[in-house]
Amino acid sequence: MNIKKQIPNIITSGNLVSGCLGIIEIIEGNLVLGTYFMILAAVFDFFDGFAARLLKVSSPMGKEMDSLADMVTFGVLPGMLMMQLLTQVLPKDSYLVYAGLILPVFSAFRLAKFNIDTRQTDTFLGVPTPAMTLLVCTLPFLFDEFLEIGQFLNNAWFLISISIIISILMVSDIPMLAMKFKNYSWGDNKARYIFALGAVPLLIYFSVGGIPFVMMWYILLSVLNNLNAKDKS
Repeated sequence: MNIKKQIPNIITSGNLVSGCLGIIEIIEGNLVLGTYFMILAAVFDFFDGFAARLLKVSSPMGKEMDSLADMVTFGVLPGMLMMQLLTQVLPKDSYLVYAGLILPVFSAFRLAKFNIDTRQTDTFLGVPTPAMTLLVCTLPFLFDEFLEIGQFLNNAWFLISISIIISILMVSDIPMLAMKFKNYSWGDNKARYIFALGAVPLLIYFSVGGIPFVMMWYILLSVLNNLNAKDKS
């Protein structure tokens, strides 16, 4: 066995294990700790691709393993967390709790679509699964740190609605706003600067609890930017 070729797969395994540990903590009711494991998994997810490119050992097996690990971390984990959030606000034995399972189902569609879609080699269409997971998994921080907002948003209809909307956006063909700056001119980067102007105050005021708002702002701006581009064309 060529150890060098297996290094990215070993890192991917870290993603998978971290995702599994996060799911265990979420099932036990430790939503914040489960979110920290998700963040650790996301770090592994970034570095497996980085290592594969650096070592020049990208392979079809690595790609498939990465998707399977992502399905756990960025599919099952946020689904379990959403179910726990719904359990806290719904009557006991309510079947609406299972609405959280829409997230892993659509994550599977999203990951499968991404693997076979040649249009998404350099850019991506629809909301990526890590972005969806980040939005969902930081909701407990928002609800706990800002009780007034939590009382307004922490209800079944908001949670189910956000699950449905983000699931549809994951499998949509809407081009998402790329955050890479090729230059610093206002004309070429107007949408990026507008995003930053909205995101920075949210993070300063809400800290980690502001991440769900930042993600919603990013998605809204991407949709509006796409509509504006269509109007110009």
